[in-house]
Amino acid sequence: MDHNVYLLATDPKNPCRDIIHSRDTRLKVRVFCLAEERFSADPNEIQLFGYVNGKLYAFETINIAADDALDVVSAIQWYADYMDEPDMEILPEDPRPGENIAM
Repeated sequence: MDHNVYLLATDPKNPCRDIIHSRDTRLKVRVFCLAEERFSADPNEIQLFGYVNGKLYAFETINIAADDALDVVSAIQWYADYMDEPDMEILPEDPRPGENIAM
């Protein structure tokens, strides 16, 4: 079984603005630290959330292609391992009260 290789682009001016890139596909996932910045979900992208050690993260794809959708969770798991937080809980919805109101 092949495994994707992921790379990380960081913003030196904002330590909470990482972008996970798949080396082998077109998948890109933007990381948001929700305690430090606002997050507005793009309805055309996939959003997942990660919770670990009292910190909540949002993960949002960038120009998602249908072929890459199944790799989003593995990219987030790779990021959790990169952060040395392999027990990060990956959530399908924003767990903050009032953030999951349907539009």
